[in-house]
Order: sequence, then structure tokens, then C-alpha cells
Amino acid sequence: MDIQKTSPDISAENSPKTAHTAEAIATVRADVVARAAGYAAEYLAGVDERGVAPATAAVDALAELCGAVPEGSTDAAAVVEMLHRVGSPGTVASSGGRYFGFVVGGMVPAALGAGVLANAWNQNAGMQAQTPTAAILEATAVRWVAELLGLPEGTGGAVVTGATMANFCGLAAARHALLERAGWDVEADGLFGAPPITVVVGDEVHSSVIKALGMLGMGRRRVVRVPVDGQGRMRIDSLPRLDERTIVCLQAGNVNTGSFDPAGAICPAARELGAWIHVDGAFGLWATTSEKLRHLTAGFELADSWATDGHKWPNVGYDCGVALVREPKWLKAAMAIQAAYLVLDGAREPSHYNPELSRRARGVELWAALKSLGRAGLGEIVERTTAHAQRFAEGLRAAGFRVLNDVVINQVLVQFGAAEETLRVASRLQAEGTCWCGTTVWQGQTAMRISVSSWATTEADVALSLGAMLRAAARQ
Repeated sequence: MDIQKTSPDISAENSPKTAHTAEAIATVRADVVARAAGYAAEYLAGVDERGVAPATAAVDALAELCGAVPEGSTDAAAVVEMLHRVGSPGTVASSGGRYFGFVVGGMVPAALGAGVLANAWNQNAGMQAQTPTAAILEATAVRWVAELLGLPEGTGGAVVTGATMANFCGLAAARHALLERAGWDVEADGLFGAPPITVVVGDEVHSSVIKALGMLGMGRRRVVRVPVDGQGRMRIDSLPRLDERTIVCLQAGNVNTGSFDPAGAICPAARELGAWIHVDGAFGLWATTSEKLRHLTAGFELADSWATDGHKWPNVGYDCGVALVREPKWLKAAMAIQAAYLVLDGAREPSHYNPELSRRARGVELWAALKSLGRAGLGEIVERTTAHAQRFAEGLRAAGFRVLNDVVINQVLVQFGAAEETLRVASRLQAEGTCWCGTTVWQGQTAMRISVSSWATTEADVALSLGAMLRAAARQ
């Protein structure tokens, strides 16, 4: 494929109107897609040969992409070439096997290919009438996710951008259900004068849950915080009184330690008292797909709503999250939309379960990833990345460094001495480029955080990265 071939220029400024024909449009589309595919293949072929973080010069060069609004048109092929030439070097190599920051997964080949098709289709996934294919794929993917996570039959939901919006959807369903039971229609009448709702969270609750509560008008500061143990698990003996006006937010996979709240002990009692149980399981819930690790998620199936990510362990790519609700009617009550011009009469209209009307058909990549991997493939990724994390912990402990957490899944917290030295080691590692890890403060202690989430990480990547960590720690 000759990706340097010049594309026909059919811009409004440079070409006569007669050039804007079906044949010319098809030609320029095919040429630009072929070029982009060539650039993408080139980028991925070299992603493991470069430093994980972009070089300073590459970041500085991004200024070429800025500037004033263009007054004239630019050939499409030239735009794509500039993006690759200037933009590609300025990216973080999170598609490779040695990016261990922020619980970022890679992108399995089936999802990558499906994304190309989804962009070509350019479907608005809001209504079945607009896109039968995207609507059916999304509904199927939601059902598959529920089954893979061991959730009750009949569980439904929506494909959203990520766990923040998935938490928003689950908590919106909870808010509607609890207030309807109290005789209040929150979507119609708002929160002014509504019966109060108590929200219970663990002290290590993820920030996305707190953000969602703020967006829903339930308050970021009005939560009841429950003390946690040294791994971040909610302490059962410190739970407040629960009732039918309570939302209990549990965590499946702490973003620092990977720990799981004791759902098996909390959920039965909470359900008996009429409380709504919401689970923030951005990545930890996927441990259900592993026979070796499934015990960690026992009890979470008793909840009422769940939030998870597709762009973490399933490696669907950005962006993809899934909101799930035991009784989908509560999500529909919170999200449904009606207008005279909308055609909303399908068996499952996506916009009735999603905050957005117009949105990209991101369920296509999710379906493709799940179809490609199956339960066995998902479980293998979970087990392999967990084993990689445990190998990091073993190697760092053997070198005399302190690992702060029990490495139950893919998260490792390590200290290289005092806070200042730990930060210096992480900075050296990031600058050196073999791998990339971030830092965090865990219960008052500064640590470097290693998150192994990508299907592309190999044993060789772990060995190279561990060596780089030890070299960074040895430097004075």
C-alpha cells in the first residue's frame, strides 16, 4: 500500500463543484482510510520500540497542530499525514505492553478493527430506527456483560463512556427507585422538598462515585463515610443503620490496592432492610471471569446496580463503560426521553437507558471484544495480568522494597523509602522510558502504583520493566 500517494483534492476552495461527485467522494474516502490504516499499522508496529512517555521534543512539536482557525480548506490526506507525523510521537504508548499507569487497558485486535468499521458506519446509537445494527449489538453486549459478571437473569443496562457515567446511571436508577417508593417522582418534581436519601460509602470510595453523586444533586459532602481496613475494605462493624432510604456503595477492585469490599457479608443484610446496593466495579468485577479469582467477587451479584469499564480489563479501548441494573425499569424511569419527532418504539430503545440521545456506537467495539475473547479469553487476561502484578511485587520485595498491599489482582503499591525518594524513583522511571508508572498517596503513605491491565503485556515486558525500576531505585 502506497501511503504517500497524493489524494484528489475536492475541497470547496480548490475544486470545481463538478468534482464533488459520488465517484470523487468514494475515491477520497478510500484513499484517506487506506492512508490512516497504514499510519496506524506503522504506529502500532513501533509502539514497543519507543519510550512509553513521549519525548519533550515531541510534545513541543505539537504546537504545529495549534494556531489560528484555518481560513481555507486542507486536503484530507494532508490532515491525516500531519496527525501521524506530529501527533503520533506526542502520544503515550498505552497501546504497548509496558504502560502501567491509571488502570489503562490496551485494545484487543477485534475491537480495534471494529472501531474502524464503526467510524465508517458513523451511526448515531440513540435509536433503533437510526441504526438497527448498533442497537442490536449494544443490547447483545449488555446481556453478555451481565452474564459474564454472574449477574441475575433479566439484568439490563447501557453502554456509556466509562465508569463515571456508569456510576451516574446506576445511582440515578437508585435515586428514582427509592424516591418512587416514598411517593416522590424525582424526574418530574426534582429534589426540592423530596424525602431525604442517605448514601453510605467506604472511606476509600472512588472519586467517580462522589462526582456522580454531585451531578445527581445528592451532594458530594452529604455521604456517610465508613472506616476501612489497611487494604481499603469497608469495615462491617462500622456500618451505620440501613433502611429503605439508603444507598450503599460498595467497591469491587480498589483503584490503589485492588481490594474488594466484603459484599457477601454486607449485601444480604442490606437487601433485607430495603437498602439499594450499588457496586463500583470498574475493573474488579471482571475477576468473575476467572475460575482462580472468582471468589473475590462473591456476593456482589446480590446488588441492585453495577458500574464497570470496557476500556480496562476487557481491553475494548477508549471509551467504553457499562451501567447495569437488576431491574432495568428503574434505569429507564430515570433516563427515558420522549419527543414527537423521535421514533422510539423498538423492543429496547438505547436512549431510554442512557443519559445521551446522540452518541457514538461504542457498543460495536464492546461486542467485538467479547465475541473475540469469550469467557475463557477474558479470564485468561485477568489471570495473566494478575500474575504479572504478583511478579512485580515479588521482585520488588526481593530487592528490599516495601509493597504496601496484598496483591490480589492487578494492582501493586510500592515504596522506595521516604516519600521524596519514592517520587524521585517514579520520576526517573518515567523519564527513562522503558515503562510508565504513576504515584499515589495511600492512607497517608506515598507510593508508586503499578497497574497491569493490558492484554499486550508479556513476561518479557515485566522483566524489562522490573529491571528499569530497580535501576531507577539504585541511582543516587
